[in-house]
Amino acid sequence: MISPIDDNLVSVKDPSIVKYDGKYHVFASVVDKDGKYSSVYLNFSDWADAGKATQLSMKQTKAGSTVAPQVFYFKPHNKWYLIYQWGARYSTNTDINDPSGWSAPKTLLSNEPDGALDYWVICDDDNCYLFFSRDDGKLYRSKVSIDNFPNFTNYEVVMSEDSVGKLFEASNVYKVAGKDQYLLLVEAYGPRYFRSWTANSLDGPWTPLADTQSNPFAGEANVSFSGEKWTKDISHGEMIRAGYDQTLTIDPCHLQYLYQGRDPDSDSGGYDARPYQLGLLTAK
Repeated sequence: MISPIDDNLVSVKDPSIVKYDGKYHVFASVVDKDGKYSSVYLNFSDWADAGKATQLSMKQTKAGSTVAPQVFYFKPHNKWYLIYQWGARYSTNTDINDPSGWSAPKTLLSNEPDGALDYWVICDDDNCYLFFSRDDGKLYRSKVSIDNFPNFTNYEVVMSEDSVGKLFEASNVYKVAGKDQYLLLVEAYGPRYFRSWTANSLDGPWTPLADTQSNPFAGEANVSFSGEKWTKDISHGEMIRAGYDQTLTIDPCHLQYLYQGRDPDSDSGGYDARPYQLGLLTAK
């Protein structure tokens, strides 16, 4: 489990993770006691050391407060990309092991709609896709050719629900290794869980896989714990990928998911005051 190390922080959440050069690299949001968001970076070689890893504040870098981050290596540019908010932004780095190498923020999506958040990029051989939410029961997507990445402009609605809680935030999309298939996850709540869909193309259409609270991709209904049940929420996170590039490929025979959870008795106060920590799910 990964918890905030700084005593002024109440939570660590919204993680993005990639394994590269023998180490896990994690970027995550943090919230302080005043409800202000920023972010941290940490790395470790073994999960046993994850909770002890040094958490570097991204405010010390040119990128600044990279909230709700996503990290991947974009092979056509030979650079690492860090995608984040507020406002759709990105920074680049040639060496993920060097936090000081992240560039100043640049705009990822022009003509961005109000309230957009939780940006997620994935590419196939020809195009790159930017998924995001607005807390309005809809999932949005922008698309550009891979040669024009990262200059996203227009966007459209991919799917919608009659209730915000059924299609909330934290969308993440992956290529399934060995198949002509993509996996889409979107967070829902009551408590928080993930719904899932599959498609043969990033253009869709998306077919429900495990998409209800009683039959979720991951949630209270199907997650068990080796010790005490420390959370009911299975919330904003990322799959441990089989690679590290822009295709976001996962191994269906070895699924692990880094997620945010919290003490079930910590409902007092608003979302920003709740003591989220990071845990790891492993599919049986």
